[in-house]
Amino acid sequence: MRAFKPKTLITSLALLACVGAILLALRWYESRYVRPFNTQATVFSGEQLRLPAELAGPGPIRLVHFWDPACPCNAGNQQHLAELIQRFAPQGVTFHALQKPGSKGQLPPGLEALQPLAEVPGAEQLPAVPAVGIWDREGRLAYFGPYSEGAVCNSANSFIEPILEALIDNRPVSASSTLAAGCFCAWREPS
Repeated sequence: MRAFKPKTLITSLALLACVGAILLALRWYESRYVRPFNTQATVFSGEQLRLPAELAGPGPIRLVHFWDPACPCNAGNQQHLAELIQRFAPQGVTFHALQKPGSKGQLPPGLEALQPLAEVPGAEQLPAVPAVGIWDREGRLAYFGPYSEGAVCNSANSFIEPILEALIDNRPVSASSTLAAGCFCAWREPS
């Protein structure tokens, strides 16, 4: 039988250690960030939502982004949200954000245009996030629900662009309740 040279043995052990470290890192990443896609539909009902007093009533079209910093589903819509801001803010749409009460975190760079809100009356009843509420120029809730349906969120499968375009064109929209399957995190603690 042939004996291994010390240099070959050390190289082989180092290579084996690197492969082991990569496998451990992959396992950690999967356990932390990769979740199976839940195909169960979520009912989004915004009938209880009201704009805070300082935003209520006639004014610009207002979009409120509801989010939880701990939710891994945010990654799927943050780029899309930045594109919405870039496209619709120049047309007079104002963008706001309500962070899940008691959570800690901040929005990533590129979403500075989102004005933070301390509260949105009725938000304690939200089923899941990320979600969006859109109020028309009269201060009526035109849409409440997810950004899109499915595992990813972008302008190709978004519900938001057509709604904002209709409101900008002064066409009425009334979709305060929706049913969708997608990547969502619970807003309120299970009872």
